[in-house]
Amino acid sequence: MALDEHTEELARAAARGDHRALGELLRRIEPDVLRHCARILPYHQDAEEAAQDTLLAVARNIGRFEGRARFSTWLHIVTANCARTTYRSLKRRSAEQSSDELLTQKPDVRRVSVIAGSRLDLLDAMEALEADKPDLAQALVLRDIVQLDYSEVAEQLNIPLGTAKSRIHQARKYVQGVLGDDYR
Repeated sequence: MALDEHTEELARAAARGDHRALGELLRRIEPDVLRHCARILPYHQDAEEAAQDTLLAVARNIGRFEGRARFSTWLHIVTANCARTTYRSLKRRSAEQSSDELLTQKPDVRRVSVIAGSRLDLLDAMEALEADKPDLAQALVLRDIVQLDYSEVAEQLNIPLGTAKSRIHQARKYVQGVLGDDYR
């Protein structure tokens, strides 16, 4: 999500309490947020839910945006976190349904793309990583989902560059281990 300077300025104004700037900011970022959520979640309805959650999180937490980094970086992090939270919520709701309900709602494997299945597997692997090693998960999300470069990851996490690279490498190995040989 590369945002122009006007959007960055709207974010700074909204962080200072300008409600008009916040409204315009939310309108401007909505399409980018939805696209980013759709890259993470395999189903459009789920991506829309995550995008709405992201916009709500931005509106509620814009005062926490300090302007040290670009707003687009902060927004990437919020978006990735909301998409992952939406996925966990959907997974939890699915587990709570009875097995009869699941049989009637189970997607037809002939109609589910390989890409969608891969994303679900990756989200499961990320969930396992986050539960087991949250410091590694945070570094991996910033590098591979938010697509920050290594120095930006180190800056965001307030750790040395070598530590950031090590965490990302360890996280990738962990996720690759969870996904198995089919994903190498």
